[in-house]
Parts: sequence; structure tokens; C-alpha cells
Amino acid sequence: MFDLTGKVALITGSSRGIGKSIAECMVKQGAKVVISSRKAEACTVVADEIKASGGEAVAIPCNIGRKEELQALVDGTRKAFGKIDILVCNAATNPVFGPMTDVSDDAYDKIMDTNVKGAFWLCNMVLPEMAERGDGAVILISSIASMYGNRKLGIYGISKAAEQQLVRNLAVEWGPKNIRVNAIAPGLIRTDFARALWEDDKRRTIMETVTPLQRIGEPEDIGWLATYLASDGARFVTGQTIVADGGRTIGDPS
Repeated sequence: MFDLTGKVALITGSSRGIGKSIAECMVKQGAKVVISSRKAEACTVVADEIKASGGEAVAIPCNIGRKEELQALVDGTRKAFGKIDILVCNAATNPVFGPMTDVSDDAYDKIMDTNVKGAFWLCNMVLPEMAERGDGAVILISSIASMYGNRKLGIYGISKAAEQQLVRNLAVEWGPKNIRVNAIAPGLIRTDFARALWEDDKRRTIMETVTPLQRIGEPEDIGWLATYLASDGARFVTGQTIVADGGRTIGDPS
């Protein structure tokens, strides 16, 4: 039911952290993967690791804030593997940590352009091809920062809330073509992106205390969930945001 043999997965931000774990998990289920992030060398390292373990992977660097690079990424994937069955929009940015009054116009634009517009562009490039085949799965990696007010991650949270609405709209528009579009909203995950949060012992302990599972997440916790959403096991799931936060958002903060 969760077999991805023969499927091609394009995963942005997949040279490390959550994106890398998604690629590794999907490969274990038989998928061919495209590893993509801004730095070519980092992409190549991950793709080589996957190939050394017996999987199929290619490295295609891309800055998702640049439309021409996104098109080159899509074209390169089709050249390498002939199609795109699974699209995972994981790459994101958050150059500021603090109140929204401290966010410059440039920082605001960078967050919204990278996290929202980049995903919008990429989906529009890939979805028509999926529609021609009458099958496809799209997954956007959101965040629980979108679900409550936040003193330090305000604009980032807004961008992630916008992604969830993008998911709902795309699911409605493309559902008749048998394309499923979902989001995952992780809690705190042990990645470089969130290192400032989990490396601080005091902050991490607080997070663990208010989380029912009493731990922060690991990249594999999201990797396997994304693999499920890409598989036939989730063939009747679309337009949803699946929260994977160890229960933090439903727990008693006291």
C-alpha cells in the first residue's frame, strides 16, 4: 500500500534535514528522487549517498525564489526520469527571529516569495503534467507556527498559513484529475533550520515538557509521514494539513 516503486519524486530543500529524510524514506519505498537545494555540492553528496545505498537519485541545484531556476529544475527532472509523480515543496527561509516590527520590507518579501510564491510557481509548472496522466501527489511542508500567534516567528507563520490555503485551493482545482495536495505542519524537529531552538537546553526542555510525547521530533518522523501521503495508502486524503508535533498543539501548556 505504501510502495512507491516506479514513482519519481522531486523534493526541494532535500540536501539536509526534513527534505533529506523525505528523500531517503521515499527511496526505501522504491521511488527515484531528485535532490535539490541552493548548493550544488550539498545536493551531489546526498544523491551520491542514495546511489551508494542502491537507490536512484540525481542532484539538481535550485534557488526556489527564482522562477527560471524552478523551470530548469522541472525540466532537468523530466530529462533525468521522464516524469514527476510526486512533488514535495520543502525548501523555505526565515531570515528573521523577533517581532514583526523588526522585519524589513526586503525580509518580508524574501519570506513570502520563497515560502509561498516559490511553491505556487513550482506547483503550476508540475501539476498540468500530472493531470495529463490522471495521477499525482503534492506535499507542502508547512509548520505549526501557522496555527497560533508567535512573538518571534510572525511573518514565517503567516507564510506557512498561506501555504495551507494554497494546498486547499490546489486540492479543489486539481482533484478532478486525481491529484492529491496536502500539507504537513511539523512541530520542533531536530534540524539545522531549527538549531537555535533545540540546541538551547532551557528552550528545548520547555518544549519537551509541553509536548505530550515528551520529546522533539526527528527528521524521519516527517519523512515517513510524507511517504505515506505520497502513496496509495493516502489515496482518499487531499486538501489537508496533517500536524506532526508530538501533540504539542493539543496539550495542556501548564
